[in-house]
Amino acid sequence: MAPENKNRATAAAILPLVGGARNIDSIAHCMTRLRLGLKDRTLVQDDALKALPAVMGVVEDDTYQIVLGPGTVARVAPEFEALVAEQPPQVASAPQELAARGAELKAARKAANATPFKLFLRKVANIFVPLIPALIGCGIIAGLNGLLVNLGWLPGVTPALAAIASGFMALIAVFVGYNTAKEFGGTPVLGGAVASIIVFAGVAKITVFGQTLAPGQGGVLGALGAALLAVYVERWCRRWVPEALDVLVTPTLTVLVSGLVTLYGLMFLAGEVSTGIGHGANWLLDNTGAFAGLVLGGLFLPLVMLGLHQALIPIHTTLIEQQGYTVLLPILAMAGAGQVGCAMAVYLRAKHNEPLRTTIKSALPAGFLGVGEPLIYGVSLPLGRPFVTACVGGAAGGAFVGLFSMLGDKVGSTAIGPSGWALFPLLQGSHGLGTTIAIYAGGLLVGYAVGFLATYYFGFTRATLTDLNITPASTETETEAETGASADAPAEQPATA
Repeated sequence: MAPENKNRATAAAILPLVGGARNIDSIAHCMTRLRLGLKDRTLVQDDALKALPAVMGVVEDDTYQIVLGPGTVARVAPEFEALVAEQPPQVASAPQELAARGAELKAARKAANATPFKLFLRKVANIFVPLIPALIGCGIIAGLNGLLVNLGWLPGVTPALAAIASGFMALIAVFVGYNTAKEFGGTPVLGGAVASIIVFAGVAKITVFGQTLAPGQGGVLGALGAALLAVYVERWCRRWVPEALDVLVTPTLTVLVSGLVTLYGLMFLAGEVSTGIGHGANWLLDNTGAFAGLVLGGLFLPLVMLGLHQALIPIHTTLIEQQGYTVLLPILAMAGAGQVGCAMAVYLRAKHNEPLRTTIKSALPAGFLGVGEPLIYGVSLPLGRPFVTACVGGAAGGAFVGLFSMLGDKVGSTAIGPSGWALFPLLQGSHGLGTTIAIYAGGLLVGYAVGFLATYYFGFTRATLTDLNITPASTETETEAETGASADAPAEQPATA
């Protein structure tokens, strides 16, 4: 089957299982998940959806998220959108009670996840997630260029590769500003215009608080703050500026006011914060590397479950801007290694549970590549204790990588997004590439091993293990045996006088 037909077939298989086109409110996707806004959650056939070969799992948050994996989701999403667009418009023939029930369920689900902090983190994630493909592509090119430079190969090509790898990072503030304004309800190009001030070479002629500004000072945090300020200035203008003057006055005041505040306040403040993040990350790993790695690696899976991991995206991006790589991502990636080790132990312990073993076999390849949702939501989290032992494996792997950071061998990633084995092409560190790869690989092996052993020996109570290995066949056999025994038992003789 041609790839286009395969992706369309996947989309066509998913659509009726989520209630059809008329049940779709919105469609989006991230690196691994197709995110659907649904009108009526009760129309979704979860079990049938999970049984589709292309579906690695499902996650329910403010949207219904279908895990398809990196690469696949980017191809299936357009086909899904096309299928939804092809459907005829909805005719208002359904009972009003059903529509009201669906609306109530959707509202209740959104309310449960609509804490101000979580909503803010989602918006921040929506700013940076669209940038991840460019970060990955440029990061891999930067790694390849570094390898060629170290080997002394292709000296005529390496400057071109350096320009290709660095161009996006030099202007990333503009993209952050554009996405920030778009996400918070402003005019995107005005957010980009204000953020572009940060990377303009001419800011080197401006002195603030006795210090000369440097192009790029404040980085993505400054760009986010500048664009957010532009959104509020624009809203104020839309409210008070007469309509006849709006087209001239509003954009002018938005760029002018936000630009001046950015130059004479935000760039300096954001620069100090960004520098503090860089120094803080380095100090943490230099002085408490093993302990820091243990905590970060052990707590990352719970952070993902709570949605709080999104707060780390601007920190990763700031570190990449400052140092060329983020030292936190390889440590956090150890959580996935603990999850893989846990799943392998569950596979061996659940010898007679074929559905669970089938789920693990289908999800493990994605787990090795850093896509952990299928294993989390399909294996460890429903079982309870294995989720904890998976975190123990992640903590051990994180402590291993953190220990070497404390000894002076830092391991970093030039981009965010990939994890597991998929992170190898993006690795960069304070020493040679071979050393960096060896430390990261060692951390993965430690995470696999500890996650496996902790789950195998401590992941189950005796009762849980017994229940886990009860199969329908064995239950039927026991029932038949009991029935047969009752039939063979001698009939009770009536009493005689």
